[in-house]
Amino acid sequence: MIPKTMKAMLLTGHGGIEKLEYTQDVPTPEPDAGEVLVRVTATAKNNTDRKAREGLYPTKEKGEVTSFQMGGSATLTFPRIQGADVVGHVVAVGEGVDEARIGQRGLLDFNLYADDRRDINLTPDYYGHGADGGFAEYIAVPSDQFHHVDNTDLADAELASMGMCSYQTALHMLTSARVKAGEHILVTGASGGVGTALIQLCRIMGAIPYALSQQDKAEALLKLGAAAVLDRSDMTSFTDKVRAVTGGRPIDAVMDLAGGDMTDQFIDTMIFDMNSRDDYPRLSIAGASAGNVSEIMWTRIYLYQVQVFGVSHGTREEAEQLVAWIRSGQLKPVLHAAFRLSELHQAERYFVNRNSNYLGKIVIVPDAQWAEHGAPFALEK
Repeated sequence: MIPKTMKAMLLTGHGGIEKLEYTQDVPTPEPDAGEVLVRVTATAKNNTDRKAREGLYPTKEKGEVTSFQMGGSATLTFPRIQGADVVGHVVAVGEGVDEARIGQRGLLDFNLYADDRRDINLTPDYYGHGADGGFAEYIAVPSDQFHHVDNTDLADAELASMGMCSYQTALHMLTSARVKAGEHILVTGASGGVGTALIQLCRIMGAIPYALSQQDKAEALLKLGAAAVLDRSDMTSFTDKVRAVTGGRPIDAVMDLAGGDMTDQFIDTMIFDMNSRDDYPRLSIAGASAGNVSEIMWTRIYLYQVQVFGVSHGTREEAEQLVAWIRSGQLKPVLHAAFRLSELHQAERYFVNRNSNYLGKIVIVPDAQWAEHGAPFALEK
């Protein structure tokens, strides 16, 4: 039986966590033509949830409070159910969808694509922002974006930790910068969801990742695949430190999730020996955790021919490639912990005040699914 109402966490406006209200009588969505109705078992928490809630996506003025408006008008309206990286089980199908899908476990491609099958996504929006997401008991989504993943021994929470918001962003950062086998890649913000995805994806592609992170996370990042871990808390003589771990070779491309004052130093790691390069210096940026404004001399950019790629979302083809790697076991989950949906306020505070052993993702599990899908991964079992 599918209930007429469900429990969900509603975002009621821009602001602090008090704007997230746990509500027990939200109408259960119904699948439209081409859609499936999914009973949610786990949804990964992403930094974009917080930034969208707080209105931290200015595009003109540094201090403006806004969110994605790439199509010309705001798509984040209130109340909204956040949560992009959804895992669950199909319980109903809309018109035109094979009923054989009922019962299948799947992982959502989180994008709200501008049209059917374009290979470029220039007006990025996503479930949990322009449409309701997975911080609820049920969600209705396009059938072709809910990818069947049953042929692995991954738990639902582990599968959610490999969601597209992090992994597809990471892959698009690499493909935009034309990263190739054998290249040396600097990954900033390496302990987070996108950072840990980048390290794994570099190894799949044959590139050599160097992580920038806190040293208390070095052992875990090395185990994940980083060739070396550089200390984020000590950026003095940073280029010399990079030379030491690369054997004197410049970084081929930087995957930057930090921004701020450090960006100029990241460029330094790519341009100290231009004669030894086989391709242009490349910087992909998909975050600004260290600051939304960087001071960089444009002469350094054009004289050294640094190519800069802004990345927010990827393509359907990249999503399908990631699902194939998950199914084959080439990508591994980096799951830190699970929280109940009703405890999302606690999860938000924990996410912001990350402790020293935080690595990878936390996931949010509906209370009704907690015993099976959340409890095994709770901070205190």
